[in-house]
Amino acid sequence: MNLHRLVSRLFRSVGCWIFVLGIALSFYVGRSVSPTWQVSEVSLGVEIVDPGKAISAADSQLWELRGQTLTGVPVQTEECVRVEDADGQVEYFSLVPRKHWGYWSFLPAVMAVALCFITREPITALSGGILTGALLMNQYDVTGQILIPALATKSGAGILILYLWFLGGIMGLWSRNGAAQAFAELMTRHCVRGPVSARLVAWFLGVLFFQGGTLSTVLVGTTVRPVADKERVSHEELSYIVDSTASPIAVLLPFNAWPFYVQSLIFLPGVAFLATESDRIGFFMATVPLSFYAILAVLFTLLLCFDKLPFLSPAMKRAIVRSRETGELDRAGSQPLLAKELEGSDTPDDYRPSAFEFFIPLGLIIGVAVGTHIFLGSPNVHWAFGSALLVAFFITLIRGMSLENAVGGLTEGLKGVVYGSVVLLLAIVIGRISRETGGGVYLMDVFAGSLPFWVLPVLFQVLTMLIAFSTGTSFGTFAVSLPLVMPLAWATGLEAGLAHPQLYLSICFAAVINGSVYGDQCSPISDTTVLSSMATGCDLMDHVKTQIVPASVAALIAGTGWTIIALFCS
Repeated sequence: MNLHRLVSRLFRSVGCWIFVLGIALSFYVGRSVSPTWQVSEVSLGVEIVDPGKAISAADSQLWELRGQTLTGVPVQTEECVRVEDADGQVEYFSLVPRKHWGYWSFLPAVMAVALCFITREPITALSGGILTGALLMNQYDVTGQILIPALATKSGAGILILYLWFLGGIMGLWSRNGAAQAFAELMTRHCVRGPVSARLVAWFLGVLFFQGGTLSTVLVGTTVRPVADKERVSHEELSYIVDSTASPIAVLLPFNAWPFYVQSLIFLPGVAFLATESDRIGFFMATVPLSFYAILAVLFTLLLCFDKLPFLSPAMKRAIVRSRETGELDRAGSQPLLAKELEGSDTPDDYRPSAFEFFIPLGLIIGVAVGTHIFLGSPNVHWAFGSALLVAFFITLIRGMSLENAVGGLTEGLKGVVYGSVVLLLAIVIGRISRETGGGVYLMDVFAGSLPFWVLPVLFQVLTMLIAFSTGTSFGTFAVSLPLVMPLAWATGLEAGLAHPQLYLSICFAAVINGSVYGDQCSPISDTTVLSSMATGCDLMDHVKTQIVPASVAALIAGTGWTIIALFCS
């Protein structure tokens, strides 16, 4: 009887039917639809780091296949091809074979996102998306062919070490030695006078830590959460501020790794102002005033701090009222990605908490991250959090806490972030699957045709929003879209006889960058979305649903602005 009731209940669930239909559909498509291959060509210019790796066009198996739609390719690895013209000038090209299953390529991402919104349970939703992708690609050994290859990588191990061991350990220590609580009390006495100032502290730190991505979200979220909790700032509000001052700030203050990564994707042969690396970095910097979405995202969070943001979702309004009136920081029935045990303090009776136990590790995180960025070229977040955890542990021992209590704090911290770490790892797997199924390549193939020049910026914005939302990565979207978008935008501007083709190219570039940031920021399968929820102790889907309304308004206004300026380029 109980089994019958359980089965009946399952099949009355919308989520269950979506799961069953998605699995059946992906199995059918995987068995009956063959992928379509294309060879994308990216010019590397006249110099590459290692010319010995280049082969001549005559020896290439992909050179003659450029621009064709194929059912297969001779080799599925990237080729670097050397081409010599009649004048003896040598140019190098990167040829990358890419495949897609047409609109079926989005099936894994659609499954994961739909289940996230319906079930509000991210592990089930992400697992459904992963299984759908595996069946679509005819890879039935999900553990051996999907999970292990995705997780048994340097990035997978790095995530496990950083977000499970280092982050969980230091948050557990701060909970056990009372450092987070002492910091919150200090800030309350000297800086914070209520929810407005607590949110302003979060906004200011988000701007201050302008490296963006994981470092900003984790650092700001873990730093401000004790203060915001004390002032009854809901976790939905805090996670929105943290997320919207991470990547958008990295676009507006691009003194980080972003320009150095993006510049390699935007070379255009014969375009003088993009000829060298410094030219391309300068081009990135010059487009900052056109990053309308990033500007509005940061501005909207500032307005929220002062309770002046008019574009609030009903869920956000309810969260604000709930937290102020009842002190409940999360919705009833929510599943925060941070265990409740880490939201308070479990300090032994004979131990006296001190705020400097919070400031010293925090200073190490910032100092090591900034120092490695200056001297090594990119911030090493593992060194930053690892050294902070080590120093925090020994300070706690030196101040008199027993080894048993200190290690107990560490283990409680690890247990407190296990759920969030699992969600993060599964999000990375589904993101990799979405990229392998080629949804981004398919979109660019379909829509990159003959269109009025003023349509292209918004088209690029929408396409990159969709790609980043379905893959959960802005950097991956850059890699897919920029080599296709930049030549198309430049050729369109020249063919239309625009008076300001360079400005037009800048608008299209800004639309791609900002569209990718929006999609990454709002996607429930994005690592930064998960981390923002995890660091602030918010339910993942509560964060997504409350953030997506003001973010979408900002994206709509930005798209309108790019269209208007594009019309003035003629």
